[in-house]
Amino acid sequence: MRILVTGAQGVVGTEVAERLAAEAAGRTGPDIVRTARRAVATGTTDNNGPAPVLWNIGAEPAPDPLTGRPWDVIVHTAASTRWTMSRQEATDANIRTLRAVLALAGPDTHVVHVSTAYVGGVRAPEDLRGAEFEGYRNGYEWSKSVCEEIVATDHRGPATIVRPPLVLGRREDGRIGRFSGPYSLFPALVSGLAAVVVGDPDGYAEISAVDEVAEVIAGAALGAPPASPLTEVIAAGQDSMRLSDLVRITCDTLNAFRAEHGVDPIAQPPTVSTDSWNRFFLPLAAQWLSPVQQEAVKLLAMFQSYTSMGEPFEPTRKVADPGGVMAASVLHWARSKPRQALGRTVPWTLIDAA
Repeated sequence: MRILVTGAQGVVGTEVAERLAAEAAGRTGPDIVRTARRAVATGTTDNNGPAPVLWNIGAEPAPDPLTGRPWDVIVHTAASTRWTMSRQEATDANIRTLRAVLALAGPDTHVVHVSTAYVGGVRAPEDLRGAEFEGYRNGYEWSKSVCEEIVATDHRGPATIVRPPLVLGRREDGRIGRFSGPYSLFPALVSGLAAVVVGDPDGYAEISAVDEVAEVIAGAALGAPPASPLTEVIAAGQDSMRLSDLVRITCDTLNAFRAEHGVDPIAQPPTVSTDSWNRFFLPLAAQWLSPVQQEAVKLLAMFQSYTSMGEPFEPTRKVADPGGVMAASVLHWARSKPRQALGRTVPWTLIDAA
């Protein structure tokens, strides 16, 4: 079995490649080839087999090692997850890359495409960003929706769509290949830039451990191809954390780490409803906060619709104890970034905009 894994240096791709390599170790197993946009840095180690094939997908032709005959399985994890992409940027980063990858697939190739749970679910009117993204929150969601349609209509062979929610570290130890996305909340809470949390305290905040996401993807790649297109939704559903749980667990974990090092605790910030924030506090913030604080406000505003959803997802793969995943991830971040985790909290100060 020949398996191609794209984006093998990304957060999910790294974990998928590691799991597939473990399955193949010590026995006659799948022939796994990975792609990456950049070379592995000198002095780093990679225990997942031969070095990745360098390919800037969509911007250059597929290199010779990837062509010649169709793959048995293509696991497509390569993507840009930035929520700030324009429509054109999202097209170039995600849609064009998918089409390039599908060109390597034959009619019998099982395509395992990593999407996002936020293609589905309920989006509140205040979550939307205008007609540019056709009812989705941002270019990332919109492009992933288009990609799912392309897989369903353009690929003639078997297909599995995997939809994870926000991805955090491994369940056991919180380890993750890169701190991105939701990890920006942690230093903001410590520094005081996250002076308030915007959203509904009882809203749902869906997360999953990266190793469990990889387990679903690798299981699909190594298992029998589905007879018809299959969609796997990874979520906790009705057992999801609420926004208040997410903030409490994060602050409690950070404060336990700070106490071990003799540092004063951080305060848990108050929660402000989205409507109140957008109608009253945000206009004031634009006038009176410093430029650094305003940038923090913009950054954290991107999370508000992801961490206070009115309805949880309906999972096909259930996430157990998401609070435990959250705590392990926060602790791993704190141990990896002790200067930030033990930093001093600076309250918001107003400046004279005039």
